[in-house]
Amino acid sequence: MIKSMTGFGRCEFADGERKFTVEMKGVNHRYLDVNIRMPKKLNFFETSIRSLLKQSVSRGKVDIFITYEDLSEGQAVLKYNASLAKEYMERLREMEEQFGLDNDVRVSTLSRYPEVLTMEEQALDEEEIWNCLKKAIEGAIAQFVETRTLEGENLRRDIIDKLDGMMELVDFIEVRSPQIIAEYREKLEEKVKELLQDTQIDDSRIAAEVVIFADKICTDEEVVRLKSHISHMKDVLLSDEAGIGRKLDFIAQEMNREANTILSKANDLEVSNRGIDLKTEIEKVREQIQNIE
Repeated sequence: MIKSMTGFGRCEFADGERKFTVEMKGVNHRYLDVNIRMPKKLNFFETSIRSLLKQSVSRGKVDIFITYEDLSEGQAVLKYNASLAKEYMERLREMEEQFGLDNDVRVSTLSRYPEVLTMEEQALDEEEIWNCLKKAIEGAIAQFVETRTLEGENLRRDIIDKLDGMMELVDFIEVRSPQIIAEYREKLEEKVKELLQDTQIDDSRIAAEVVIFADKICTDEEVVRLKSHISHMKDVLLSDEAGIGRKLDFIAQEMNREANTILSKANDLEVSNRGIDLKTEIEKVREQIQNIE
């Protein structure tokens, strides 16, 4: 199944006490590059998140955004440091005796002294939190893969249409090549007749010149290989093979090489025009392939 590297996924999951929202978006990249933004208290799960994503995604730059809301009432507790409060009182009594001052400390005053009363978050239940977070991530990944698959199918149809058009251009070049040689022979004979006038034309010499010209412009091998590459790419696109982006890119490079050779050998305006059109279509295909995982 062909998948594009461009996609988007979003999922929310809540279990009554906590709520997770996961969003992910992907763009083209040569390898798998994952960037995760989430609250620090969830950093412990980063490795598990990456492992979960790799089960469904092999290439692309993927940005993941995770938000976490704790809806429970007991998310923080008030801690009383009795030993510290006692020490504060002992030091205040010492000051009272030393300076002859009234000790007017009240409970409300003592409670405001540093570290006497503190708020502490309760320890997280990692297993319970991961079970909830995992469901949100799996939901986002499912939507993410769905959008990538839909876009991948559109890419498949577009590339196959372009390949069919390229095959027509190659067929034209294949048919046109023998005609170029025949036209060259005809023009050569007319030119020789014009120059020699009544003198007998040496057919063997004409034939030799035609053979040299034909060998110079011959693109039979390039045409055969190019047709093979086009057919191979279509077969790969229509297969169920996963992660075909790199293979398609390699085939496209080979196609471009053969098209360049055909164009360099072209000694005919029509073949040159078709060769330019061929290179243009190959470049369009290569651009589309860059989107495929």
